[in-house]
Amino acid sequence: MEKIIKEIIPYIIIIVVVILLRTFIITPVEVDGSSMEDTLHDNELLLLSKITYAVSDIKRFDIVVIDKGEEKVVKRVIGLPGDEIEYRENMLFINGERVEDIYAKNETNDFDVKDICLIKDTIDNCNYNKVPEGKYIVLGDNRTISADSRVNGFIEEKDILGKAVFRIWPLNKIGLIN
Repeated sequence: MEKIIKEIIPYIIIIVVVILLRTFIITPVEVDGSSMEDTLHDNELLLLSKITYAVSDIKRFDIVVIDKGEEKVVKRVIGLPGDEIEYRENMLFINGERVEDIYAKNETNDFDVKDICLIKDTIDNCNYNKVPEGKYIVLGDNRTISADSRVNGFIEEKDILGKAVFRIWPLNKIGLIN
């Protein structure tokens, strides 16, 4: 009996470690749809780091995975809390300064923070020009088809599951994600 227990213990340890890694540190996520093209494509498999934002802040242009109940969506962070965000004539302005948006696949229609707020709130509650604390503006890289903050409003920090850091499928594209 003691010999059997000694043989089983390494397997139990491996199983526990795998469960802990998947639950708290890193987990696979599949890209669903073409809203992140040309950066990511439908059915690509990514590794999501759940620990990244426990040790650092969410950064502009990070690719994040968002919990939307039954589905997980992959988008790019454009607006951080406290930012004034505006798209005007297909140009991104952050806090009044033009910023090159190298990730946009195609044109981005004009919008600003107030437009994002009005998606889920009334004009009386949208009397600010900055992204509220604890909220983010996210966009898909394929702007003409992406259901992102322009459709769903601000993203709550609690709904951001982590940062997409590594592509593991398809094998010819394996590597870090920009």
